[in-house]
Amino acid sequence: MTQKRLLDSFAIIAYLNKEKGFEKVRDVLSEAQESGEPVIINDINIGEVYYILFRKRGPEKANFFLETILPSLPVQVFSNDFNDVIKSAKIKAEYPLSFADCFAVATAGKEKAVIMTGDPEFKRIEKLVPIEWLEK
Repeated sequence: MTQKRLLDSFAIIAYLNKEKGFEKVRDVLSEAQESGEPVIINDINIGEVYYILFRKRGPEKANFFLETILPSLPVQVFSNDFNDVIKSAKIKAEYPLSFADCFAVATAGKEKAVIMTGDPEFKRIEKLVPIEWLEK
């Protein structure tokens, strides 16, 4: 069995904008499509992608991501219950990480997944969960 992967918002934005490392995300999504084993993402990180797109490209592009692009991707969306929120809050209390990133960390830990990202903030938590860097 291959390692389960979680995309954070950085990885999704890199993929959408064809920024550095997008090829790695594209390849992982292609593998997931072929294998039938989806890549995972937390719904808070989807919200983060949405607001970034909304601010930079407007509501039409943000809605296009939600309504068209996201459903076409081989991803499994993880929603949060109260325990997930508290776990993320504990991570936030202990590490200088954005709250949205804490949800990615908590989900990766719960699902035994590696986080795919290029966000340097994740260097601070490499001892908590494995990180697969988009670029080294």
